[in-house]
Parts: sequence; C-alpha cells; structure tokens
Amino acid sequence: MEHRLSKRVQGKLGLLVYKRGMPVATGQIRDASKRGLFIATDYTDVQLNQTVELEFRFPDTQEKRFRRLKAHVVRKSDKGLGVDFEGVENDGFTISSLMHWLKSHHIPANYFPVRRQQAY
Repeated sequence: MEHRLSKRVQGKLGLLVYKRGMPVATGQIRDASKRGLFIATDYTDVQLNQTVELEFRFPDTQEKRFRRLKAHVVRKSDKGLGVDFEGVENDGFTISSLMHWLKSHHIPANYFPVRRQQAY
C-alpha cells in the first residue's frame, strides 16, 4: 500500500522535460499533488535524485506564457517518471495553478471497475 502525504489529482497536460537547461523529452502529467507529479514519458536518460525542469502551459486560457517548475526524480518506471518538488525552489502559485487546472479539467476514469460476482 502506498503512503501519500498529499492528495493526488488525476489529469492530462503535456509538458517538456529540461535537463541542465536543455529540452530533452516530452511527456504528459498524469497525476499531481502539491508535492510532486507523475509524468508519462518514454524518456529514461535521467538518474534518481537528479533535478529536472518541467515546462508547460494551460492550453485553454488566454494566457500564452509557459510556466516552469523544478523537481527531483524520485521514481522511474517503464511508464514514466515520478518527481518531487521538495528541496527545490518553486513558485507556490504555479503549483497551485497547476492543481486547480487539473482539477477543473479532470475526466473521470474508472480505474477499478466493479467485478461481477459469479453465482455459484
């Protein structure tokens, strides 16, 4: 069982992953919390605890500026990267804006469908 310190919000939002100031990959935010994100990507050339920058913008707003967050890679899998905001300097407003956008654009998904019980 996983232990989370803050609630996760599911959503989808494209982003760019930067390493040492250079864009190295594309990805898509799949879930987020005030403390971190899970990014769906096939990018694997990154180490645990490495700092990356994430650049995104909200596609349906009048504001066209890109936003950036710094994060540490805390998990790698064949489906993507888990990153944490702890220990890096970020704008709290950007994290709050991201959480708000994901909540308001969430498409519910049935991840754990109810299993039909067989009659015996």
